[in-house]
Amino acid sequence: MTMPALRAALAAALSVPLALAAPAASVAWAADDDPAKVGPVKIGMVTTLSTKAGYLGADVRDGFRLAIKQGGGALGGVPVNLLVEDDDRDPGKGREIAERFVTRDDVKIMTGIIFSNVALAVIPKVVKDGVIYVSPNAGPSQLAGKGCHPYHFNVAWQNDNLHEAMGQYATDAGFERMVILAPNYPAGKDALAGFKRFYTGGTVVSEVYTTLGQSDYAAEIAGIRNAEPDAVFFFLPGGMGINFMKQVHQAGLGESVQLIGSGFSADHKLLNAVGAAADGMLNSAQWSPDLDTPVNAAFVAAYRAEYDAVPTIYSQQGYDAALAIGAALEATGGDLSDLDAFAAALKQADFASPRGDFRFGTNNFPVQDIYLRKAVMDPDGTLRNEVQGVIFEDHVDAYAAACAMK
Repeated sequence: MTMPALRAALAAALSVPLALAAPAASVAWAADDDPAKVGPVKIGMVTTLSTKAGYLGADVRDGFRLAIKQGGGALGGVPVNLLVEDDDRDPGKGREIAERFVTRDDVKIMTGIIFSNVALAVIPKVVKDGVIYVSPNAGPSQLAGKGCHPYHFNVAWQNDNLHEAMGQYATDAGFERMVILAPNYPAGKDALAGFKRFYTGGTVVSEVYTTLGQSDYAAEIAGIRNAEPDAVFFFLPGGMGINFMKQVHQAGLGESVQLIGSGFSADHKLLNAVGAAADGMLNSAQWSPDLDTPVNAAFVAAYRAEYDAVPTIYSQQGYDAALAIGAALEATGGDLSDLDAFAAALKQADFASPRGDFRFGTNNFPVQDIYLRKAVMDPDGTLRNEVQGVIFEDHVDAYAAACAMK
């Protein structure tokens, strides 16, 4: 789709209204839970499996597990042992788990973190201690620029990226007055910074930071009503987004204010939890279940067969984290005695991603396309995302230039 055509499609789409407990033992997992298939390469997964955002970590875990199962208990032909623990969305607990993985289990590869505050508590320490970290989600700006590290990789995005795309969308769509809203933590600040970086067509009349995990948005909705914006951009992943969209609809603002967001706030699980109020919502993502490629079709079919569910972006990110690690394991024969060599192999990792073209940039963050998606309701009342076009091609994050790596 050409950019003029895309912009026309985007504008047309807007006509649709939006109506610290004691440490637990690690859980080891290999394909089919068969102990005989547990291999010599240990991978530590610290992720969020509890709280109202627990499904995000569960989807990352399940996508990762699918890749292991497809490899017969191996990644890149090398048997692996996946150790999984729940961080409860708590930075201190995440740090404690990571330290146990390193000191008790001699883990050299880690993954899994969902929230950026947990990532900032864990990643700088583990890479300094000689661990390869492959993020399937959290991509804080602090780790993408001057804080980049040759042992830290991200297969998802830098936090700002999907929000930058919606800033470009809001500009193209002609929104003149915007309210923007996110939780007050690193990813929330990155989200609004990213949106503002590409929103050049109007004025942000109100910039609102909520509490992480907040469930009642009455005060924020009253502020939106008073501001009289053309649209509201929000980043509220998991249960936060469900509550916000429902309350906006209940307040009667769905007919007068267009809600736009990113894929974090609009996966199909969240959309269906919201219901009809989410129909027509526009969002951005680096991947969608309906991308029409053989690799993606095979991934979606395999995930549905394994879990009886449609994968979310978190599932896809977990899957790609496993594939990237597998490509590096294959290239090095599973030898982790030289982590510099393993990191070099990971940076050049050649694997078929369901999202399409993908490569690591100079700072080990993705260079990739970002799509516009629209929430549509099927005749049975089920909501799903449908790709409308490409907003950015081969998008590079804003912090890569400050990274000293090449």
